[in-house]
Amino acid sequence: MSIEHPPKPAPPVHDARHAPPAGRTWLAQVPWAHPDAEALRARQRAEIAEVYGTPDSEPGPAPSAADCAVFVVAYAGPGARGADRAAGGHPGGGVPVGCGGLRELGGGLGEVKRMYVEPAWRGTGIAGELLGALEEWARRRGWRALRLETGDRQPAAVRFYARHGYARMPNFGAYAGLPGSWCFERALD
Repeated sequence: MSIEHPPKPAPPVHDARHAPPAGRTWLAQVPWAHPDAEALRARQRAEIAEVYGTPDSEPGPAPSAADCAVFVVAYAGPGARGADRAAGGHPGGGVPVGCGGLRELGGGLGEVKRMYVEPAWRGTGIAGELLGALEEWARRRGWRALRLETGDRQPAAVRFYARHGYARMPNFGAYAGLPGSWCFERALD
């Protein structure tokens, strides 16, 4: 039995050059090759490599600028919780603290890719805001569902996606037949 929680409205995605007031966080749609996006993805891949003991645990083609329909970075403004612990000076004075993107699968389906939140920012709601923004982006384009893959060594990710209405499904695409791969799906209302 699963409990469904109504989705929170996704926060607006801002132009990273015009940030909200200090002490706030915001999301910005950025190009795949944006330096903040690249840095966050590199940290995400390093963390996954440590968890699984291999530098490349991606079974199939890695997401790229050519197939990633949208990529969003979460920023924290000066004075926001943890912003003083993060390095860097970025658009609007913000510090990049999380990211996520979508790959179009066709047939009204999308795949969540490269979801990541800096460890100091986990538990703050940033991941939920990112996921909500990606879901809203997909809805506006008429996509009917989002899928994702995570691994059996990532219980926090499994709990997060389950809390946000994603249900376990048979492994799809490049993940089919991989025992350590766990796939999930959520219909977009």
